[in-house]
Amino acid sequence: MVSKSHYSLIKSDKKYLFVFVLFLFVSRVFSQNVTVRGKTHQSYAGKIIGLFTQVDNITKINQRDDLDTIDSDGFFELALQCDFTQPVFLRINNVVAKLYVQPDFVYGITVPELDQSYNYNNDADLNVNIGIVGTDSTELNALIFDYEDLVNKMFSSEEKRFFSKPVMFKKADSLKKICDKRYDKIDNDYFKNYVEYSIASINASVSRGENSLIDAYVIRKPILYNHYEYMQFFNTCFSGYVKVAVSINKGQSLTNIINVKEDYNLLVNLLKNDKFLKQDSVRELVLIKNLWDFYFSPDFEQNGVKNIVTQLNQQTRIKEHQRITSTMLSYFNKMQPGTLAPAFIARSRDNTISTLASYKNRWVYLNFFSTNNTESLKEMPKIAALKRKYGDKISFISVCLDDSLKTYRAYLKNNPKFDWAIWFNDNSHIVRTAKDSYFVTGTEAYFLINNKGYLVYSPAISPSKGIEYKFNLLFKTGKKKNKTGIR
Repeated sequence: MVSKSHYSLIKSDKKYLFVFVLFLFVSRVFSQNVTVRGKTHQSYAGKIIGLFTQVDNITKINQRDDLDTIDSDGFFELALQCDFTQPVFLRINNVVAKLYVQPDFVYGITVPELDQSYNYNNDADLNVNIGIVGTDSTELNALIFDYEDLVNKMFSSEEKRFFSKPVMFKKADSLKKICDKRYDKIDNDYFKNYVEYSIASINASVSRGENSLIDAYVIRKPILYNHYEYMQFFNTCFSGYVKVAVSINKGQSLTNIINVKEDYNLLVNLLKNDKFLKQDSVRELVLIKNLWDFYFSPDFEQNGVKNIVTQLNQQTRIKEHQRITSTMLSYFNKMQPGTLAPAFIARSRDNTISTLASYKNRWVYLNFFSTNNTESLKEMPKIAALKRKYGDKISFISVCLDDSLKTYRAYLKNNPKFDWAIWFNDNSHIVRTAKDSYFVTGTEAYFLINNKGYLVYSPAISPSKGIEYKFNLLFKTGKKKNKTGIR
């Protein structure tokens, strides 16, 4: 969300403010694509600010487009090659802000000082409201701020109580009527779709007839691949859709189609009769979204998913689908056994920065867990037992995916006997986190890395599912048989 300009940051010098606004005013600049010029509060001076975008709205893989070091006066400049309107994410350590950009614009922004009344010691991502300098009320970010202000007023409750579904339905309908009138003369297609699909997502979030929502907002309408809010709505409506659609066809098993037959055309034929998947483009995109989710599900063989995505990639006539599936295949191949294990940094228990690189020439059993995930916590005592047995052969690294540094530290304090490397997934750096590097979509995952730095099992199985058996095969730790007649 974008707020009104934070003029208080520079109000002490009106002349300086005037120069600053002239320097940062939003204008069309056709000699370059997108530039973001800004001024932060001086508390950020010397820190690195990064600009990130998502490769696509299905995989949601982040890529860093630019970096700059904030100077002593708080100024920075970032650049982006942009072919369509999209949100970009600005990060200073764990401070994150969203800005919507469109091609051939220069944006001027301000980043406010963090509110010191809040406790920021947990290292969770802190979303801040940046200011837009020199803009008018019809600029996209200003419009989005105005809309989000309406939403906050509509759905906030002074009593901090939850609204019932009927009340939510009424409020969503009222919001639409207000927006139709308020933005009637706004000529900005991205913003119109922003409002439409944001309200659709509100309805979807309270299960207001998913079928009717799909029919109203997706079927017989163009697919807005690059529209962030449209794709958020699309992903919500079609999450798990293929499982349900295939289960209706008696005698067919989705796991058999993917894990055994690995047949894309068979899967397509089963879905052609679905009332919402008759359109080729919609059916393919629903399949792509679900196949991406299946890859991370224990119900499906990753090689089977990969082979079906490969077939889709080769057969599709839709360039956007080819691009997304190519990204998926690049990821699949990158994380396949035999490929180099991604490097990462994390925060260790003594509050220093630790790296996977420091375990060079060692076998590593890497696991991700969260204190909010009881199943992952049950594995930790079993990892302790494995460490006692294989400690001279394998290094164990556990990465905590909690949002709060406090809960991570409390867990260490309450489990002093867990004496291996238990690190915190640190978001306070521009480089990719451990979670991002290993594409962990939930709060539990396991990987085995050999002493040459390559993935052996990706993903690996958990201790409770028998990783010890794999260790025994690798390190020949079975009981030695005594030779007959020798004592």
